[in-house]
Amino acid sequence: MDSVWSRLGAALMSLPARGASGIGALLEAIRTMFVGDATLRRQVGFSIAMIALSAKMARADGVVTQDEVRAFHKIFEIPPDELRNVQRLYNLAQADTAGFEVYAGQLANLCGSGDDNCLLLQDILDGLFFIAEADGIVHEREVAYLSRVAEIFRIDALHFERLLARHARPLGADPYAVLDLPANTDFPVVRKRYRTLVAENHPDRLIARGMPADFIAIATNRLAAINSAYEMIEKSQVPA
Repeated sequence: MDSVWSRLGAALMSLPARGASGIGALLEAIRTMFVGDATLRRQVGFSIAMIALSAKMARADGVVTQDEVRAFHKIFEIPPDELRNVQRLYNLAQADTAGFEVYAGQLANLCGSGDDNCLLLQDILDGLFFIAEADGIVHEREVAYLSRVAEIFRIDALHFERLLARHARPLGADPYAVLDLPANTDFPVVRKRYRTLVAENHPDRLIARGMPADFIAIATNRLAAINSAYEMIEKSQVPA
């Protein structure tokens, strides 16, 4: 992961200190730098997406809480000598006069597979939800922001609702919605779906599709929600 942060730092060093085109220029630099290494390009792009889009989300919410800052640092294990570069990128994104839609589209092209409901783009959105919920609630403006990001990422409404159920309504979440199943689905189908989701969201699978290894908190949080939903359904359907 040091190579990801060092490459990100190198790209940032090539940018002007200020300027509305900073994020766009950075994304183009990343594309050029890693033309022969798609995996590293996706990992650096993922990191930029999480930093830049979370910075814009903070502006959408209107306030950055300490809980959100702690959640941000729980996701990122940033080497001390790279903290300044990460802070610079965060500040650049917040100050950028371009709307988040512009570089959300660029990030989708940089990180995504080109297919609808790309799993890596869902990983990014999941991480943004993880930060948004850190203060105990996902605010309406944050939901609206994340919904628009999902549209740009070509993540359909059903997949977005599953993410929303997992994060925005944790206490009263519909466990079937978390597993993306109709209510009262027969338990054998629930079990099969559960096993599929666990396999899809194993940390090794997430890393293989481009998530940096130190974003493991996202995978851990997601699996906990999937396990909790499955256990709720199991208790309600399977006789003791």
